[in-house]
Order: sequence, then structure tokens, then C-alpha cells
Amino acid sequence: MNLTALMRRIVPLLPQMVCLALLASCGGQTPKLEVSVQARNLFYGVKASFILGVSRLDEGLSVRVRSCETDQMPVSISATELSYECTVQASGDMKLEVIDASGQTVYSKSFAVPQPRVLIDSSAGSFEVELNPALAPRTVDNFLLYVQTGFYQDLIFHRVIPGFVVQAGGFTSGMTPKQSLFAPIALESNRGLSNKRASIAMARTNDPNSATSQFFINLVDNLFLDYSSTNSPGYAVFGDVVRGMEVVDAIAAYPTSSRTGFSDVPTTDIVINKTTRIR
Repeated sequence: MNLTALMRRIVPLLPQMVCLALLASCGGQTPKLEVSVQARNLFYGVKASFILGVSRLDEGLSVRVRSCETDQMPVSISATELSYECTVQASGDMKLEVIDASGQTVYSKSFAVPQPRVLIDSSAGSFEVELNPALAPRTVDNFLLYVQTGFYQDLIFHRVIPGFVVQAGGFTSGMTPKQSLFAPIALESNRGLSNKRASIAMARTNDPNSATSQFFINLVDNLFLDYSSTNSPGYAVFGDVVRGMEVVDAIAAYPTSSRTGFSDVPTTDIVINKTTRIR
């Protein structure tokens, strides 16, 4: 058989040969699984939801999201959509994986979870603090609980020392103490965060594990407040003022006096009107 005759026989078969080589949807082959994902509420400590659009749902698909806790399986909400919910346990990069019935990962996508932020609005102005759950998870969770319950509303900055700290979270006007809502938390002072200017840290008694609702903001680098040993455990930093530090500096400039046995109390009340989680 000459070359011309051979080519006449092969050319008509090329489409079928290409289909087999590529494992495409030819001659009854199964199409490739295609996935799209929409994510909502990607915030630390919040229940996030994912809507997965897939080309077919007969794969026995499961979903896994790193650093996102759940006891639920994905739920089919249409012929080609799955719904999945979980509570975000960390900030930073978070990976979603779709796994087929054989245990193979057939799709993955990464999402960015921002550090939580809280807006503190006071009679002297407002400022924002960004929290660090990676290095101070118990302290961040505790602070967010107090924020979410509205505990800090109408409390005052009751301790103001220029060149040192401003402190709030435990007293209303007239230095009336407000009862804390939750049990004291374990100290997280030896975690790599420092009492530098603009950092926010938890106040406590002489008991290292006694912090509840009171916090302070460092006006200068107060590194002597950091952990140095088990006998000098320091104070737990859990975030930083990222906007409005000039408001904190203005609070520090208020005149103070002694009142009802407390020193360094502003003569004019500096009231926290509201604290709001903004992300």
C-alpha cells in the first residue's frame, strides 16, 4: 500500500483517535468535573458559608476547609449546587478542597481571612484595633465576646497615665465597678507579642490568670511589661491600634486626679459609647 492510500484510510479516523487520547466527552466518555465556589462571611470566629457549583453531583463529593470547624456534610441545594458551612478558626490563608468518593482531591481554592478588627467609639473620638488570634487566641476570643455582648458600652477610661498607658473596661461613671460576664482567662504573654506603643493588652491582678474585661493601650514602648520569666510573666498583648492612635494620645492628655481611692482618674469622664466588630 502506498503512502497516499494509507493516508486516505487514516485521516477519517483522526477525530476518534484524538477523543480517545484526550479522554474527552466522545463516544460516551465521562466529562471532567468542573467546580465554582462562592464564599460568604469569611471572618475569624464567624460561621462561613460556601456555595459550590459542580457539573454533576453523582461523585459522592465531600468538602474540607482547613481551619474551619464543622460537624456537617455538604448539602445539595439544587441539581448542580452544594452548600457547606463551617466556623472559621483562624485568620490568614484558608484552603477549601473538594474530594471525590475515591478520596482524591479534585478541586482546591485558597481564601484570605482578615485579622478581626474592632471599632471603639468614645466621647474623645474613635479608633480601631486589629486583633491577633494566631498568637493570642484565648485573649482575642474573650475580648470579642465582651464586644459582641455590648459589655463595654458606657464604661470609662478610668486610668490615664501620660507616657505609660490608658486603661478601660471595668468601671462606669463615678468609678462604679461593672461585674465581668465570663470566667478569667489563662495568660498568653509568652507568645511573641510585645507591649510596644499602640499595642492593646489585658489588665489583670497579681494573679497571672485573672484577666477578664479590662484592657489597656500602651502609649510608649513598655517592654518591661513583657514576659521575662515564670516569676515575671508580664501582660498579654493581643492586638494593635491601627487607626486613630491620635485619639488615644488625646485621651492620655486629659487631666487626672484621685477619686474614691483610685489615682490617675480623668477629671472629666471619657466614655466608651460603643464597641463594634467591623470585620
